[in-house]
Amino acid sequence: MSNDVSPQKLVAAALKRERARAGISLAELARRAGIGKSTLSQLESGEGNPSVETLWALSVALGIQFSALVDAPRPTVEVIRLGEGATISAGEADHYSATLLSAARHGTRRDAYLIRAEPGRPRVSEPHARGVVEHVVLCSGRASVGPTEAPVELSPGDYVNYPGDIEHIFDALEEGTIAVLLSES
Repeated sequence: MSNDVSPQKLVAAALKRERARAGISLAELARRAGIGKSTLSQLESGEGNPSVETLWALSVALGIQFSALVDAPRPTVEVIRLGEGATISAGEADHYSATLLSAARHGTRRDAYLIRAEPGRPRVSEPHARGVVEHVVLCSGRASVGPTEAPVELSPGDYVNYPGDIEHIFDALEEGTIAVLLSES
């Protein structure tokens, strides 16, 4: 939990936020969680000291992870400027690099990458774990992307998704090819 805000204030703000998102009344949430309406009212006003059991019941009733009630909220907007971020090269001297844009948060399985690729050295990827799907939006240049046996040629603005659990390829066809790749499972 944050050092700047008391645990009671974090829980109070989270309960109000999540109850509003769920579109339910205080009385309905209390009923679903099996706690008193006055107890929930106290928790939402930052008073009281809820037990783990009470918070667990509330998270189940709201259909959220327990951590959503006790973690400080994260910013909803994150900007990564071109040239910033953790960039990994394929070891092919400027022919292909991936910049992690967004790692999957706990409980999710999705990563976002900015791909920069140059023609002449196709990037062939081995199959990932079963069920992985990759999504690619081409930003500039041209590329042949998808399953190695049947790639699709993309132009700027084109989108493709394909199974990532089979061998697949990203082959830049023009200099300065840039794409956004989302990998999910």
